Amino acid sequence: MIGLLLSDDHPVVRAGMRALLEAEDDLHVVGEAASAEEAVRLAETPGIDLVLMDLQFPGALQGVDATRRIRSMPNAPRVLVLTNYDTDADILGAIEAGASGYLLKDAPPGELVAAIRAAAAGESALAPTVASRLDESQRAGDQRLTVREAEVLALVAAGRTNREIGQALFLSEATVKSHLVHIFTKLGVGSRTAAVARARELGAIRAG
Repeated sequence: MIGLLLSDDHPVVRAGMRALLEAEDDLHVVGEAASAEEAVRLAETPGIDLVLMDLQFPGALQGVDATRRIRSMPNAPRVLVLTNYDTDADILGAIEAGASGYLLKDAPPGELVAAIRAAAAGESALAPTVASRLDESQRAGDQRLTVREAEVLALVAAGRTNREIGQALFLSEATVKSHLVHIFTKLGVGSRTAAVARARELGAIRAG
């Protein structure tokens, strides 16, 4: 029996997942979390083998950081990301944080169940669209933004100044400027606005 923790801030989504998953003989929903903080706390509950983790939550703690905290626990459960976001930054950030798999919420039920079983067994479980994005990203080589560069550019897109970005990411302003120089070079642009537009076009950061 695979014990599951459902982490999503939408009760309707959790209810739908519970109904789907508990129809399977080998899957059991042990708990539900409506916030990333709650997911981290409940992940230590005995009997949880896998956490289904959304990326976007209200509050300061988000899915990637929650994944990292959970995976650093002794006898940590595995984490399978289930989200609406498929940008390079989201995918790479989740995998670097220790997620065993990454699925989009519109995945067919059979694909979700198979991914849960694979992730719980310690295997990689990437949605086909996500796997192809990673392949494209790897082929892009030096043009691919790092997770940190994507974080910097996402804050640029939100209208933050270099100082504000530095404060949010615990970086010096000089380091932020250095990241921006690398970003501009990789994307072949000469301004913050153009960098944001190009990165959104490439799917490197979230649109809007």
